Amino acid sequence: MSDTAAPEAQHITVPKVGFVSLGCPKALTDSELILTQLSAEGYQTSKTFEGADLVIVNTCGFIDEAVKESLDTIGEALAANGRVIVTGCLGAKAGQAGGDTLVKEIHPSVLAVTGPHATQEVMDAVHAHLPKPHDPFVDLVPPAGIKLTPRHYAYLKISEGCNHRCTFCIIPSMRGDLVSRPIGDVLKEARALFEGGVKELLVVSQDTSAYGVDLKYRTGFWDGRPVKTRMLELAQALGEIAAPYGAWVRLHYVYPYPSVDEAIPLMAQGLILPYLDVPFQHSHPDVLRRMKRPASGERNLERIERWREACPEIVIRSTFIAGFPGETEEEFQHLLDFVREAQIDRAGCFAYSPVEGAAANALAGMLPKEVREERRARFMTVAEEVSAAKLRSRIGATMQVLVDSAPALGRKGGVGRSYADAPEIDGTVRLLPPEKLSKQLRVGEFTRARIVATEGHDLVGVPV
Repeated sequence: MSDTAAPEAQHITVPKVGFVSLGCPKALTDSELILTQLSAEGYQTSKTFEGADLVIVNTCGFIDEAVKESLDTIGEALAANGRVIVTGCLGAKAGQAGGDTLVKEIHPSVLAVTGPHATQEVMDAVHAHLPKPHDPFVDLVPPAGIKLTPRHYAYLKISEGCNHRCTFCIIPSMRGDLVSRPIGDVLKEARALFEGGVKELLVVSQDTSAYGVDLKYRTGFWDGRPVKTRMLELAQALGEIAAPYGAWVRLHYVYPYPSVDEAIPLMAQGLILPYLDVPFQHSHPDVLRRMKRPASGERNLERIERWREACPEIVIRSTFIAGFPGETEEEFQHLLDFVREAQIDRAGCFAYSPVEGAAANALAGMLPKEVREERRARFMTVAEEVSAAKLRSRIGATMQVLVDSAPALGRKGGVGRSYADAPEIDGTVRLLPPEKLSKQLRVGEFTRARIVATEGHDLVGVPV
């Protein structure tokens, strides 16, 4: 026998990459693309900074708190590992001196910095500092790619960027104008996700209502048939693909354009969930004009009323900003009245954050931080009163619940969500032990539950 070991018998060290994903679901889908490519090229992921050959940090840079969290995480990765690649929205943010990016200015020892939605640039940096272990065309990943969510739900990003220039927002400067994905590619990914066991598909983008605007709603093809690149046709096709799997389709980041009205019948028919995540941001016309938002509060109230007439089960989640520059007490009271009258099911609120680069920072009437925070707290008090009343109205109803966790095969109960609850941002349904001893709760499957009580933002149900 030769003294030289055959190549296949030699010990091969597989390079490991640590990964941290910060920010919103849109950033999470960027992370999934990068992780999918890493896996396809034979890299392994490490659960610790110390156990990795290098670390990738996908950052958020939307508000000051997110910037601090991202910079702190980069610092932790550098301290524990020393070899860090940075991507995401913060990577596109310029530094104070105007030369390097903010990341390079604060952490000059990082290996590379890219902006958001930059899978190839990140992979180029990985290749430069940690050579790939084998042929990138070898398929080592499932058809739906690598997911950072539990197996039973997934985010589907349909576009990148935004054409709006809201004065409080810097996302277009980091992610660019709207670029819609080809509808055939989106539907292909959706089917692969359902085939892989996904029971809830969460459609995300910067502006879901504008899907296809950049392509002038051109006709694409799916399964040999023409499909227009537009939100309505996309939602209908997704619902049709989901139906055989008994899966949910949930729409997020839907601007309140009149065209949204056309999607409500799909909800009434049960094709997609009767749930809309609509970022209203405010209600007073003058504040909305200063924000450069696309609709007025009065039209929004009328539109919500029409939505509920067409689909009484619809649940509306929204986000708002309190203490926007120039906001008067009268304008803020208008916002509180709007939340009460519109009966917003789930509402979140930010105190205005003067993010560097936001046009609103130059507006007259910047409010003291303590006033902004005080208004945010008052808003949440009203919003929670509305939400709690709507939750109490569900007591006695029987609802379909998607099980997220169920220890001991669910015989001791578990935790799930109804159609009214998106993961991580809304409430949950605490499931008590089933009435029937033979009934089991399984993660990623649906169960019927009779609602018997409320607990804060959550419901309590008994599986039936």
